[in-house]
Amino acid sequence: MLDQTHQQALRIADLLRRRGEKVAVADGATGGLVAASLLTVPGALDFFVGGGVVYSFRARVVLFALPRDAYAGMRGASEDYALLQARAIRDNFGAQWGLAESGSVGGSNHPSGAPAGRSCAAVAGPDGFEFVRVTETGGDERIANMEAFARAALQTLEDALRG
Repeated sequence: MLDQTHQQALRIADLLRRRGEKVAVADGATGGLVAASLLTVPGALDFFVGGGVVYSFRARVVLFALPRDAYAGMRGASEDYALLQARAIRDNFGAQWGLAESGSVGGSNHPSGAPAGRSCAAVAGPDGFEFVRVTETGGDERIANMEAFARAALQTLEDALRG
């Protein structure tokens, strides 16, 4: 998997470096695969400031520092939830771009009731730019879904950077 996402990461790195901009990442159901893919690029510090794996409510509190009511009416693995996290990770890490993925990989029940195989990747950029993509694999294969969600999240970022 890292071979394929490494190619995506190289393209993203090139786009961000040309712009002189950086990204912060909130991995959800991807479990860190998005950040790991970006870190396969030598000199990643040029374009990647960090992020974290948001896999629990505690991680959400620590990484995003948002009031509880910010999530009112939202469910995990939804467009508005992922976009809120993309904005927060961007702002909290002082980056120009924020990428967040929230999904349900399967193998167990998602706390929000989201169906297995559903992921939302959101990008929050400069000047109010926002973009969200939903991926649905239709499957319950945890590892395959994690890989598909990571590729989709990276593609979402690459597409957003290309405008």
